[in-house]
Amino acid sequence: MSNENKSIHEFEVSLICEFFAHLERQGPGSAEITTKALSFIEGLGKEAKIADLGCGTGGQTMVLAQHTPGQITGIDLFPTFIDLFNKNAHQLKLEKRVKGIVGSMDQLPFQHEELDLIWSEGAIYNIGFERGLREWKEFLKPGGYVAVSEASWFTDERPQEIHDFWMDAYPGIDTIPNKMAQMQQAGYVPVASFILPVYCWTDFYSMHYKAQKVFLKNHAGDKAAEDFIANQRHEEKLYNKYKDFYGYAFYIGKKI
Repeated sequence: MSNENKSIHEFEVSLICEFFAHLERQGPGSAEITTKALSFIEGLGKEAKIADLGCGTGGQTMVLAQHTPGQITGIDLFPTFIDLFNKNAHQLKLEKRVKGIVGSMDQLPFQHEELDLIWSEGAIYNIGFERGLREWKEFLKPGGYVAVSEASWFTDERPQEIHDFWMDAYPGIDTIPNKMAQMQQAGYVPVASFILPVYCWTDFYSMHYKAQKVFLKNHAGDKAAEDFIANQRHEEKLYNKYKDFYGYAFYIGKKI
């Protein structure tokens, strides 16, 4: 396997964290898409408790906070991301309602049925879609919501090259109907699903260009850093070539 074909998980965590810390968002998405997904969720008042799992630096979390009056806790494994998350909340004067803490999505610090909403954009793959939905349900109140964006196939068949890439990167990828069925089987009423538009990906990759230049300058002569950027560029090429076959979809479910 060439270095550009390696899964991102094969690179040093410190390199991944450093690079993505330079980006406003750590995955494809937009403020418009966050608010669209939020529009399917009802009953979030001032007393609502919300968790954003795999929050990164909080690009989507701050949008949530600007459109909901409740308390939001962001959780991410990387302390660098959480430091930036809390700085962003302070700059937007949201620190009284929005707090980031270092933690893992498979060991959540919440009480049984404490949360009204669990949010996760482009991050549930770290634990797996089905496992995440089943384990997180414990922390949702009856009638509480889960909203996640997830890599998904748009067709039942696809070219071998992109199939092999995703089988290596994330074997849990599946079609949208299958993902919705998994949500229902996990004990949720499937409320909505929709595909993220292409601009969410192209804008995300556009953010990469400046960050890549800074990253390579800071790591001049570092083969691991160069391989990581080659990997990111290869991923972008694959998306541009095969975007009709896959992308992100948002899934919203309500706990029964």
